[in-house]
Amino acid sequence: MIRQPIIVVMGHVDHGKTSLLDRIRSTAVAAKEAGGITQHIGASEVPIGVVEKVCGPMLKNMGVKITIPGLLFIDTPGHEAFTNLRKRGGSVADLAILVVDVSKGFEPQTIEAITILKEYKTPFIIAANKIDLITGWIPTKSKSLMEALGKQSASVQAALENTIFQLIGRISELGFNSERFDRIKSFQKELAIVPLSAKTGEGIAELLMVITGLSQRYLEMRLNIEVKGPGKGTILEKKEVRGLGTTIDVILYDGSLNTNDTIAFATASGVGTAKIKALLKTKPLQEIRESSSAFGNVESVSAASGVKISGTGLEDALPGSPVVQVTSGDYSDDIKAEVSSIFKADKEGVVLKTDSMGSLEALSRLIESAGFRISKKGIGMVTRRDVVDAFSQLASNPVYATVIAFNVPIEEDAKEASYDSGIKIISSDIIYKILDDYKLFVEEKQRSTLSKAENRIVFPAELVVLPNSCFRVSHPAIFGVDVMAGRIKTGWVLMNDTGAVVGKIRGIQSEKAPRESAKKGESVAISMDEPTFGRQVREKQILYTRVTDEDERLLRGEFSKLLNDEEVDLLKAISNIKKAAR
Repeated sequence: MIRQPIIVVMGHVDHGKTSLLDRIRSTAVAAKEAGGITQHIGASEVPIGVVEKVCGPMLKNMGVKITIPGLLFIDTPGHEAFTNLRKRGGSVADLAILVVDVSKGFEPQTIEAITILKEYKTPFIIAANKIDLITGWIPTKSKSLMEALGKQSASVQAALENTIFQLIGRISELGFNSERFDRIKSFQKELAIVPLSAKTGEGIAELLMVITGLSQRYLEMRLNIEVKGPGKGTILEKKEVRGLGTTIDVILYDGSLNTNDTIAFATASGVGTAKIKALLKTKPLQEIRESSSAFGNVESVSAASGVKISGTGLEDALPGSPVVQVTSGDYSDDIKAEVSSIFKADKEGVVLKTDSMGSLEALSRLIESAGFRISKKGIGMVTRRDVVDAFSQLASNPVYATVIAFNVPIEEDAKEASYDSGIKIISSDIIYKILDDYKLFVEEKQRSTLSKAENRIVFPAELVVLPNSCFRVSHPAIFGVDVMAGRIKTGWVLMNDTGAVVGKIRGIQSEKAPRESAKKGESVAISMDEPTFGRQVREKQILYTRVTDEDERLLRGEFSKLLNDEEVDLLKAISNIKKAAR
């Protein structure tokens, strides 16, 4: 049997995600189709009859034979909903709608949404919202963009064209080809842009047409399910509901669930089970309130559907966890395997705490794709133990001595431990901000580390003793040099071309003024206590800084960016001189 596609709505705050869902719902209700729209917990189902009534002629023009039973929209828009819509290896969501305010364009959460969609390989289309804000736009009563566009002036049509052109350019910068939906030659190679107004409803018909057509044409194999088989789903949220106790909102993507079934799910300590006391759906068209009176009981539910489940033993269920119906077979292995893959960590890395399995997986992917590692992963508040674990990373890599906390509280003991130890806790309820804050922290830490390295590491340098420039023969010897490559600094040891140590730079002067350092191209006078000019040091002699083996290792490794190509070659030459002298 073909199930309805699961569609999630994403986008930057205030770009119209909720308004778009409200408009789709009100459009379906206005169609007065038998049964209208069915609201579930976390989801809204639009029957295919409603879709056909709104955009039937358009679907026929596409030449697509419709067999899907309808469309299932996720009612909790945003990244939290999407990341919790997860199953092993990908997302439960079949398709995403990325809402972009045409008056504002791409903003940080827009880009973040695209990044997450790419990570989960979820196909998506762009809803270019708020076209009614284009100067001169005349609202019509049509749900069709093309009909509404035909009633606009040439200047308004040109303004819309320019807006779409700018979107296409911005999307191209992120690695995607895109075009307005009616000009696309291949929906597999180009992203569809559907201009619309959630406020007036113009463009909703085309949006439903594109979603239905894409689902039918390209997702049909994915939508095949065994309706009578064991139920499989994912926990969207866990809530306390007055009169019901602890409940979980589940998106069922395969099979069926019945009252009195036993379900299994992930907990922080392993796998838990619960017996379903009630399957609950929101009463039709009623605003969802967190009380038992807002829900109606059903005996069973089949995929794809959203449902609230009440039962004993749900207190430890993790949002984002898979939910499976317990049958006679072993149900725990798949859940354990899935959970272990999410919590898998490296020996080195940051400590990551989030509010759900979904956000844990999403943030892990983003952190790792940015080139960083994670040493510990957990769900729930940040504790003193987390800070201690982060402190243990200080010796190996200071940038990993950090706790990243997404949408979770921080214990007072953890705050005190953070203050006492200097371990940074980066906390936010916005994914893109938390990642940007960590990248900024790393950059600052690296700059500080590089600055300290430059103060304590001896760098490669080559200098020549200038003729007729001996100002004092010994105790200390003072003479002029020309820095041919690299840099020199007071306190650094010099050697000759045989590897023999000449002495330590006691001071540097230029035009009778003392200096701490000198670089390539500069001529300065240096003083040294150990050598006697004419014996250990001679005119036109080539001298080198003596780079220790440890400094050489650091300059070849984590501080290699401090050297230019010439200094890299000079470091090799100094290393060879030292080896020959041993």
